[in-house]
Amino acid sequence: MKLRQRLGIIYYRTKFKLLSAVSKKKAAEIAIDLFCTPQFRHRKPLPKNFIDAEKLQFNIHGETVQGYRWNKGGHRKVLIAHGFNSTVSGFDRYIKPLVNKGYEVLAFDAPAHGRSTGTKINAAIYKDMIIMINEQFGPLKSFMAHSFGGLAVSLALEDIQHDNDHRLVLVAPATESKAAIDFFFLFLKLNDAVRKEFDEMIYQVRQKPSGWYSVSRAINNIHAKVKWYHDEDDDTTPWADAKKVKEKNHPHIDFVVTKGLGHRKIYRDEKVFESIIDFL
Repeated sequence: MKLRQRLGIIYYRTKFKLLSAVSKKKAAEIAIDLFCTPQFRHRKPLPKNFIDAEKLQFNIHGETVQGYRWNKGGHRKVLIAHGFNSTVSGFDRYIKPLVNKGYEVLAFDAPAHGRSTGTKINAAIYKDMIIMINEQFGPLKSFMAHSFGGLAVSLALEDIQHDNDHRLVLVAPATESKAAIDFFFLFLKLNDAVRKEFDEMIYQVRQKPSGWYSVSRAINNIHAKVKWYHDEDDDTTPWADAKKVKEKNHPHIDFVVTKGLGHRKIYRDEKVFESIIDFL
């Protein structure tokens, strides 16, 4: 860990310790703000595929979402959804093979990511974005989603009419929001009183508890055929959470479990890449 990162952690831990002593609610407000704020934004030059793509935009919750489309009018529409602190341009290698299959390919940066506007994102906003993409540019028939994007797509599919002809690729999805929050609180050494206020604020967003924002819950309402890729060494979206879903033996989910690829190398792995293209 770099010195700057260590100093940043010490700063936030000290800040929350002092805030907690004064106001648990205020500490929770700042904690949820930090939790929903990406710490960096990918704005490197776009790959050629993205430069040549048709540019799309729409507004949601006061922010402008930047998107890209290839092969408009293709016989099947597929959406690529990125994770937290990421961008769709990182999935450049998937574009041409899908276009070669005759698909129309859509990819959007979520608010606060890539070339979209905004500074904050949460699962409810990302879910709304997926639904709006389906309404404006769909109907979508296939989805490839990584990490936080996997949670957003799973939640969105509960409100999108679909059947077993649809295809869903989940790559290291953020299976349980509660697990991410647990880690966040442990990392910053926040106490249970702050957590109670934090959970109440999450509930007020959509009158849903943090545990509702869960792929393992939503998957019960998803009728698409699902291919789920997860690495045993993933230190961002724990395999332990995904393993519990696997053990339920859902008939519509096919798991591919890897070893040594972690959270991001997994979608860049050649065998995984080929498998995803074949499935879609």
